[in-house]
Amino acid sequence: MLSIQQHGTVSEINLNYPPANAMDTEFVKALRSSLAEVAAGEAKAVVISGRPGMFSGGIDVPGLLPQPREVVLEFWTEFLLLMRDVAACPVPVVAAMTGHSPAGGGVLAIHCDYRIAAAGDFKIGLNEVQVGLPVPASILRVFAFVVGERQAQKLAMQGQLISPDEALATGLVDDLADGPESVVAKAVEFAAKLTKLPPVAMNTTRLQAKSALLDSLACERDAKITTDYWFSDETQAAMQALVERLKK
Repeated sequence: MLSIQQHGTVSEINLNYPPANAMDTEFVKALRSSLAEVAAGEAKAVVISGRPGMFSGGIDVPGLLPQPREVVLEFWTEFLLLMRDVAACPVPVVAAMTGHSPAGGGVLAIHCDYRIAAAGDFKIGLNEVQVGLPVPASILRVFAFVVGERQAQKLAMQGQLISPDEALATGLVDDLADGPESVVAKAVEFAAKLTKLPPVAMNTTRLQAKSALLDSLACERDAKITTDYWFSDETQAAMQALVERLKK
């Protein structure tokens, strides 16, 4: 599902869960565990990378759709805890967005401290509304923190996916690499620059800048609300239509 590689004081967590790095409960728990492991070790910064052409396709809708409520609730609880873990990581986290980053892939990226995306014919964004799921309140707050409140509303309410160039212009990503093959190196280079700064000053400032945001990440409440929406008629119908499109 994933591997850890060392680049000096930077630890890279590489997502490799074919075909699309789709997130299920096992995958989310593995990523939480790996992040905790490297953050508690000697890493002074973390890079989360994907497969060439695909950072993450989001949650595993076909796998999750037929599951009972308790399984869906466990997934959303773990997923939102992962997002909090990423946002509150004691060392900086850089997203190396190696390709498409829709839905959960975009959500993972916006919880990182810095995002570098591959230039090319890729799509990035929070398209949950397009598949019938309201974006959880805590995720919307993070989205607004990254791109601004008005831009977050415009993009999220339409479930809009945008190109890497558009993502750079809106602030959804911070930098572009020439292509999937060069994203990781650029992300590691940026992360390494952060590690050369006085660590207490840098990390204290980094976390204080988003302290109100971190205090608002109500994982348990949002997991329950999102699970309730998941089993609504509207969401179930839209998700089933998505699964049928994926089969084709």
